[in-house]
Amino acid sequence: QVHLVESGGGLVQPGGSLTLSCRASGFISRYVAVGWFRQAPGKQREVVACISSSGGSTHYADSVLGRFPISRDNTKNTVYLQMNSLKPEDTAVYYCATDFEIRTIPPQWVRNWHIWDYWGQGTQVTVSS
Repeated sequence: QVHLVESGGGLVQPGGSLTLSCRASGFISRYVAVGWFRQAPGKQREVVACISSSGGSTHYADSVLGRFPISRDNTKNTVYLQMNSLKPEDTAVYYCATDFEIRTIPPQWVRNWHIWDYWGQGTQVTVSS
């Protein structure tokens, strides 16, 4: 059974850092791309960052480019989102997702969060002083 489990969320002050982890089980994650998404209260879910199966290709939302590097350790079946210089507007529930159809990051998967097949339960990130 496919499972994605996010961890690492919490409360942090503006300017601080957090590292989110997405651990996969039930499948071999090194064969598939993985994405991080977020959803703030009253807003649509949006893509944050995506990484290809090999880790050689990444995509970032403009709002996090340069602040949230995405990486993966395929020996641990885990994808990371290092969140730096956090802002109050980064407050949201963060989800990781995967789709067995893709190894790269096709534009359609970047634009349409709802077509990703498998999702974790989410982890809350709150940026506040």
